[in-house]
Amino acid sequence: MSRYSGSHQAGRIIAVVADVMAFILGLWILMYLLGANGANDFVQFVHDAARWLAGWSHDLFTFDEQWARVVAGYGLAAVVYLFVGHAIANRMHRH
Repeated sequence: MSRYSGSHQAGRIIAVVADVMAFILGLWILMYLLGANGANDFVQFVHDAARWLAGWSHDLFTFDEQWARVVAGYGLAAVVYLFVGHAIANRMHRH
């Protein structure tokens, strides 16, 4: 019972972390599209966190429009984190 509870709890934590990571990336996309003030400390924090999380996918696409690069690069990272995080969490729930 305790082993199952431990893997269930770990899976839940992984899913929550994946959700938070995707939320930060989605929040940055929204802030960018709405023209959030880059001089604001909160906006800068979200941008820095999103840039770190999407380091592997940032500028992966070379669309002519900057907004399309932001949506595609950061959006891809958010989708991957959600998919992988929840896949791992579901696998841990089964074992």
